[in-house]
Amino acid sequence: MRPARTSAVSPSAGKDAVRRNGATMSSALAKPQMRGLLARRLRFHITAAFIVAVGVASFYKFGVAERRKKAYADFYRNYDSMKDFEEMRRAGIFQSTK
Repeated sequence: MRPARTSAVSPSAGKDAVRRNGATMSSALAKPQMRGLLARRLRFHITAAFIVAVGVASFYKFGVAERRKKAYADFYRNYDSMKDFEEMRRAGIFQSTK
């Protein structure tokens, strides 16, 4: 059930205009879109999220993981565990070995 209008309709303005508080307003204004707002922008948001995710993942792979793998490979290429153990033993780090 629709509420009754309290404004008066001006006979000179025709049936497309309504008088409210002394001003004539046209009812030809576009109605706001209430449906489909999410669906219209959803494809853009999914695409943008996918592009950002791929960008972050590739930055991490090439900027962090590959550098880390290279650093470990360089370190262990010339690493001598026995030499390192002897240096730590001489420094007195281990209490069980003399």
